[in-house]
Amino acid sequence: MRKRALRIGLSARLMHAPPVELGFRNKVLQYLEQSVAHWIMYHGALVFMIPALSSSAELQRSSIRIHDVVEAFDGLVLQGGADISPQSYGEEPLRPEWAGDRLRDRYEIELFWEFVIQNKPVLGICRGAQLINIALGGTLHQDIEFKRPDAIRHLDRELYDDNSHEIVFTPDTRLDCLYDDTAHRRVISIHHQAIDKLGNDLIVEARSPADGIIEAIRMKGENYVTGFQWHPEFHSSDPELLDSTPVMRDFLDAAQRRQELVAK
Repeated sequence: MRKRALRIGLSARLMHAPPVELGFRNKVLQYLEQSVAHWIMYHGALVFMIPALSSSAELQRSSIRIHDVVEAFDGLVLQGGADISPQSYGEEPLRPEWAGDRLRDRYEIELFWEFVIQNKPVLGICRGAQLINIALGGTLHQDIEFKRPDAIRHLDRELYDDNSHEIVFTPDTRLDCLYDDTAHRRVISIHHQAIDKLGNDLIVEARSPADGIIEAIRMKGENYVTGFQWHPEFHSSDPELLDSTPVMRDFLDAAQRRQELVAK
């Protein structure tokens, strides 16, 4: 009997005020960036964007339950995008432009916890890694350059996805075991926020060696929850960057195991 293709949910990006020229005046757009969807699909899984259930991200529980939404999927990828709101970890924005997207935070935190409750794997990319951290009680540097002036440049608005730096893995972690000693350890960096206080039940699996900024995290215990501060979905065309295949295969293998357990 042929196995069902894995169904991976992808959290939506929210655009609360689309430019008029797009033709969606006074509407909220929910969308994805195609590279992350193609990265998942390349490895044989189906991708479905999971929209927030209303424009204000307040779930309409009378018509659909978040439990039912998550039950339909085998895993969750939290994609990048707008800043995490400092209010989501008990702070106020130090500057107006760092206010972030509180509505998206609420929507993704609820998604995250329901996937954890149902013991389905979660992978976070950039903002997604930060979201995992704050969902588990951690905090962020609102701006690396402001809070850590000694740090290297983790965001270059002109270079964008041509900006990269080295990382080092924490020895004997799962991430370290996925790669051999010859693997290139250079990653694409597009973030001005970063993990400050580590969330509960998380371990650090990679850092930037130049400044110690946390670059990868994983949740302890049986749940498969991992997050990467870099953008593995942008690595496929450059052999000098860290191969993104092992981390996606590991995530999908966890989703496959969960699917088979449910089917029994």
